[in-house]
Amino acid sequence: MIEQNLVKLEQNLYETDYYLWLKVTEKHLREGRFAEVDLDNLIEEIESLGKAEKRKVNSYLRQLLIHLLVYRYWQVEREYSGRGWIVEIDNFRYELNLLLQSKTLYNLMLSEFDAVYQAARKAAIKKSGLDSALFPVECPLSAEEVLEEDFLP
Repeated sequence: MIEQNLVKLEQNLYETDYYLWLKVTEKHLREGRFAEVDLDNLIEEIESLGKAEKRKVNSYLRQLLIHLLVYRYWQVEREYSGRGWIVEIDNFRYELNLLLQSKTLYNLMLSEFDAVYQAARKAAIKKSGLDSALFPVECPLSAEEVLEEDFLP
């Protein structure tokens, strides 16, 4: 009964003071007091972390592909913006490669590569105002090229 009341109190704590809930949950886990852990909210948080990592991978990949596409196909603007695009390419590639140290996230990136490319292609067309026929329907770059440190198309 007491354990049940503690879990209910912690569930309320999750809604009223999230940071304190984290600290209490961490303490219970470290001390092996598993019966006192607010499992429902802990599971929700773990699921949320996984989804956030997936979103980050897709977001960095999309931004990296957009910049690689405009760098390759927007010749007129490259003269003025090329250096900035290279900096952005390096930044997005760096952040993406940090995340992809996880084999699971790397495999996820590979499985979603084509779909993310389609979103990046649309964004590059919109950003550049160039004819959509200029941008290949299928990604002209391999995942390895996209991730390669100094690669530019």
